[in-house]
Amino acid sequence: MTTVAKRTIPEMRGAGVPDEAPKLQVFTDRHLDKIEPLQRLGEQMLFEMKVVASVLPFRVNNYVIENLIDWERAPDDPIFSLTFPQRGMLDPEMYEQMAELHRREAPKEEITALAWKLRHQLNPHPAGQMEMNLPEVNGETVEGVQHKYRETALFFPSQGQTCHSYCTFCFRWAQFIGDKDLKIASKEAGQLLDYLAAHPHLSDLLMTGGDPMVMKTKHLAPYLEGLLDERLDHVQTVRIGTKALSFWPYRFVTDKDADELLGLFERLVESGKHVAVMAHINHYQEMENPIFREAVKRIRATGAEIRTQSPLIKHINDSGYAWARMWREQVRLGMIPYYMFVERDTGAKYRFEVPLAEAYDIYREAMKQVSGLARTARGPSMSAGPGKVEIQGVAEIKGEKVFVLRFIQGRNPDWVQRPFFAQYDTEATWLDELKPAFGEKAFFFEEEYVAMQSDHGLKVIDAAEVE
Repeated sequence: MTTVAKRTIPEMRGAGVPDEAPKLQVFTDRHLDKIEPLQRLGEQMLFEMKVVASVLPFRVNNYVIENLIDWERAPDDPIFSLTFPQRGMLDPEMYEQMAELHRREAPKEEITALAWKLRHQLNPHPAGQMEMNLPEVNGETVEGVQHKYRETALFFPSQGQTCHSYCTFCFRWAQFIGDKDLKIASKEAGQLLDYLAAHPHLSDLLMTGGDPMVMKTKHLAPYLEGLLDERLDHVQTVRIGTKALSFWPYRFVTDKDADELLGLFERLVESGKHVAVMAHINHYQEMENPIFREAVKRIRATGAEIRTQSPLIKHINDSGYAWARMWREQVRLGMIPYYMFVERDTGAKYRFEVPLAEAYDIYREAMKQVSGLARTARGPSMSAGPGKVEIQGVAEIKGEKVFVLRFIQGRNPDWVQRPFFAQYDTEATWLDELKPAFGEKAFFFEEEYVAMQSDHGLKVIDAAEVE
């Protein structure tokens, strides 16, 4: 049992821990009328929320409502924007189509049919997730696994394909709408472990979702303890992507199996694995509660580290001040700033995307305000089809203003760290909107990437592992 588990709730009260373990209470689109502080925003906003929540998933819990949102600032409060549906999340034509059905109180079947149609117009699986990232063994897809980069595999445990609350900007929104054709998930720990064993170049496993931290520890343990098998010695790092630190920090402190979870982390660390909790933190307000800081302390006491990441999101954190304040606090608490992402081209991007030129200015402004320990955050980074592409800067070369770009990670490892240039564009928000600089017809990787698309993206991975 982990050493941090020996602190009782009374002993932790000075750290902001409540007398009794709080109980999670979840609200969805069916409960909008029951969220008391929401009612002060007026009938029209409630109607707009119901319209948007017919298309995109909505889920919020009592901790977020009671502790993170400044209701005096709503609807402009950043955590309100992060969790509650708003009209601008759908483009005007889509919104009006769904709103008309609600105005005339159309049958549920008609609303569901339109929602299905609109969702498929919102690029539910960007960057080739379904077409290029799903590996096969003996002609059969390995369920719940994505393998885009040679060294890293993602796994989607079926019990973790929800969250304590949903982020309005989330690029994984398609996991939460009940459409089996759009969902990636698996209940099979054995198939995952066999796949990892068969790929010796895989050094990192990322448990993702949804959020694996919604799982009971007894359901999570078979996946993680299976990594202790000697045939998986090459899997050096276990990453766990989670929003629980922000949306339900009690998971690591007072939940009934919190100590068991931390003990699992500690066993992995003691075995020689590197355990990294990949915390999604989008705004500094999420880190201000004492219970958050206690959760951070307990995780770090197991030997696991916490790395932080977030997209740059309009209406939530689109200022250098917000990022600098966030990074400084994370470093103070012993967390490692890891990524500033660009909002992906999916779902509610209409409300949340920021032009790349502005994103770079915000990143640079934030970096100017922090010390070296906070400058570990890479970005702005686009997780695009070919790989993670970082905007390194803006320059003028031979009289032409350009974006300086590089691959942080690529489908072909040979692309990594190679600089390339795009025409400066104040409106572009994604890689496929950029044009090569200096009169070039295509970026250096494009021909090979097109060929990969016809090979389902895995040819380079397989070839590299045969070497």
